[in-house]
Amino acid sequence: MKRMLTAAAMVAATLVPMSFLAAHCEVPCGIYDDGARITQMLEDQATIAKAIHAIHELSQEHDPNGFNQLIRWVNTKETHATNIQHTIAQYFMTQKIKATSDNYVGKLTSAHGVLVAAMKCKQSAEPATAEALKAAIDAFHEVYEH
Repeated sequence: MKRMLTAAAMVAATLVPMSFLAAHCEVPCGIYDDGARITQMLEDQATIAKAIHAIHELSQEHDPNGFNQLIRWVNTKETHATNIQHTIAQYFMTQKIKATSDNYVGKLTSAHGVLVAAMKCKQSAEPATAEALKAAIDAFHEVYEH
C-alpha cells in the first residue's frame, strides 16, 4: 500500500505543470529580473481593479449566474492580491533587499506598504484600495530602483 501511494505521488508530481509553481526559486541561481516582478505586480493590481469593478456591477444582479460570477471575481481579486504579497515577501524581501543595501529601511518600509495595501484589497471591494495598491507598488519601485 505504501509503495502504491509513493508511486501515485510521483506520477502526480510529474503531471503538475511547472507554470503552476509561481514563485521564483530560493536557490541562489543568480537569474533575477526585478523589472519583470514589478510588471507582474502591476498586472496583478490591474486585475484587482477590474475585479472590483466587476464586483460592483454584479452585486446589482440577483440571479444565480450573477452570484456565481461575483464569487469568481472575488476569488480572482484574492488570488492576485496574494500573488503580490508573495512577490514582495518571497522575492524582494527574502532574496533582493539586503541589510547592507542602500536605503535598507526605506526599501523595507515601502515593501511593507505594498503588503498592507494588498491585504486591504482582500478586505474591501472599494476602488480606492486598488488605487492605493498601485500607488504603493509605484512607491516601492521608485525606492527600490534608486
